[in-house]
Amino acid sequence: MYKIVACDLDETLLDRLHHKVPERNRRAILKAKELGVWFVPCSGRGSTSMQGTLEELGLAGMPGQYTIGYNGGSIIENSGKIIYFQGISFETARLLFEKSLQYDVCFHIYTDSDVYIRNINPDEIAFLNERQDYSLFDETNIDFLQGRLISKVLYQNTDLDLLHKIHEEMEPVIEGSSGTDRLSVSYSSNRYIEFNKAGVDKGAGLMRLADLLGVQRAETIAIGDNNNDISMIKAAGLGCGVANATEETRAFCDYIADLDCDSGGVAEIIENFILNRS
Repeated sequence: MYKIVACDLDETLLDRLHHKVPERNRRAILKAKELGVWFVPCSGRGSTSMQGTLEELGLAGMPGQYTIGYNGGSIIENSGKIIYFQGISFETARLLFEKSLQYDVCFHIYTDSDVYIRNINPDEIAFLNERQDYSLFDETNIDFLQGRLISKVLYQNTDLDLLHKIHEEMEPVIEGSSGTDRLSVSYSSNRYIEFNKAGVDKGAGLMRLADLLGVQRAETIAIGDNNNDISMIKAAGLGCGVANATEETRAFCDYIADLDCDSGGVAEIIENFILNRS
């Protein structure tokens, strides 16, 4: 029987209109939990911005239940205990900030608990509404974050060709040839390019948590919809996508739900592979 279900939030577990857990998903998750299955939200967000979802699922504040945040950069027990954290250095974050000024992008920087955004645009304001709390800044440096733990950096633009161009042009930075951290790169929500420390991804986070809980790879399910979910879809014993998963993501899935994120795709997977087999 599968023992861990690691699940992306936006465009996977949550509906696109209200950013809430569809009732069918909620019921299936609670039934799986009654069978002893860990349901683990696994997101590019930090644990703070996942609290609303945990409350919907009745998992907020619970010891022995977990979230994976920052694309695998953190594992947090829902009681608030930090199990694992791996971020980027301030020097790397500063270089990424300086590079962002060369492009028409909205800049996000995530600390261990907060999100700071520069050059936000109306489309991004609308997109983040009810999804993410953040603070705006307009400084031309990030010195105000000196001494803080920094999780990751991302650039936002809905022009995916631009994001891929940035990726190509920043290859020397990504490879650490500037004397800073080597980085891993992923894309999410068809609007972000994300920079984590090399080796940090959702798949590594899932396997780290599985080891902690004594769960075998074959006993894990991962569910996602976008590029930054591919690593955990590949790592899990069963990699799944909801019906609205991108074509690139679908190529790595063992199973694609008939239902999308709005109509209960996560529930379909849990029902088919856990509840109907118990």
